[in-house]
Amino acid sequence: MATATTTTILTITPNAMRENVDPTRLASPLADATGVTFDLDDTLVSYRRSPGEVLAAAFAAVGVDPIFPVEAYYDRFAEFNDRTDSMAQLRTECFAALCEERDRDPDLGRVVADAFADERDHANVAWRPGARDLLDALDARGVPYAVVTNGPPDAQSAKVGAVGLDDRAVDVVFAGHDAPAKPDVGAFEAGLSALDTHPGDAVHVGDSPESDAAGAIAAGLRAVLVGDRGPTPSGAVRVPSLGALLAPDLVGDDPRN
Repeated sequence: MATATTTTILTITPNAMRENVDPTRLASPLADATGVTFDLDDTLVSYRRSPGEVLAAAFAAVGVDPIFPVEAYYDRFAEFNDRTDSMAQLRTECFAALCEERDRDPDLGRVVADAFADERDHANVAWRPGARDLLDALDARGVPYAVVTNGPPDAQSAKVGAVGLDDRAVDVVFAGHDAPAKPDVGAFEAGLSALDTHPGDAVHVGDSPESDAAGAIAAGLRAVLVGDRGPTPSGAVRVPSLGALLAPDLVGDDPRN
């Protein structure tokens, strides 16, 4: 796990601002935010092929019945993210451990990980509904934003480039590598440092009740949860999609009211 006190961030060089962009009104709690941090996976972007689909294809390619469900991979991701340097290494060590725990040869897990890597293209991602419109509105209003994402830099950078986030004025914090992994408050502090924003004036937007909402609230930010995944932590605001942040009809109450 990263222990350095100095945070490294990937600074993406912006292109010229779009001309004649309508500064769409933002809904509370973004309306008065001086900075916004975003989760990446399943918040701003998502894979065109789900991890479950790719894992099934990997098992088929190796010629074995499924040894573990994709949820087991999800559950152990953060653990291996903290101690590996690349997505390939993370997946190899994780799959080996998952096999060993099920009394299967760890080397079989490594073979499945190689097959998964052959199937997975980290650039094969798409914007989540409403993501581009929301970022356009933040750009038009001059509100800075950053990405705080758990995951190895090689995979996450490929996603950032694939959708064109590298054409925007955005910093990317690779939590678990350049800062502690979410929900550790250090991940959000790294994002705030990139934005030069006080936590009480900032909002974090993500899809995970634990990694995103609970972690952001612990760090002093306001939190917005997108979608219907899991319970809503006390103090968080839930919206059905990013598009709801461009209108006043939030699902839930602003915790400041």
